[in-house]
Amino acid sequence: MRVTLEINVEYEQADALNGAIRVIAIRHRARAAVKLAELGLHPGHEAVLLLLDANGPQTQKQLATGAGCEPPSITLMVRKLEAAGLVARHPSAQDARAVVVTLTDAGRDVIAPLKALWRELADETVAHLSATTVDQLIAVVTDLADSLRTATAGDQPS
Repeated sequence: MRVTLEINVEYEQADALNGAIRVIAIRHRARAAVKLAELGLHPGHEAVLLLLDANGPQTQKQLATGAGCEPPSITLMVRKLEAAGLVARHPSAQDARAVVVTLTDAGRDVIAPLKALWRELADETVAHLSATTVDQLIAVVTDLADSLRTATAGDQPS
């Protein structure tokens, strides 16, 4: 059972929290973009490739859910990854409207360097932590992500 606490954040706290999240998002995405470019990828492509590696072939709808993206964004990413030869798209045998995405041999070949790059990015991200362990940070940001997921669930169309 999840307990939800009612919290009333003061403006100064809100400003500090929102500002820190904004800076983290901007800097992390910029650093990720530089590193992903080393593999010829763009931000977001790693999510698709890593989901396919972890879970095998998936529909574009499943990839959108797994990556936390809107289906049109996944469609564009999959097209770019297909043009790069990293994924292939096939009609679903179960649903004529669905497209199943699979890793190609070239896509599988990029997974090990992608995982290494992802570890490097994480190492750089936490390199100068002084008062927080990596496990504590993971717990806090996971809790925050869950809180945002819950808060925005009502915003989703039915």
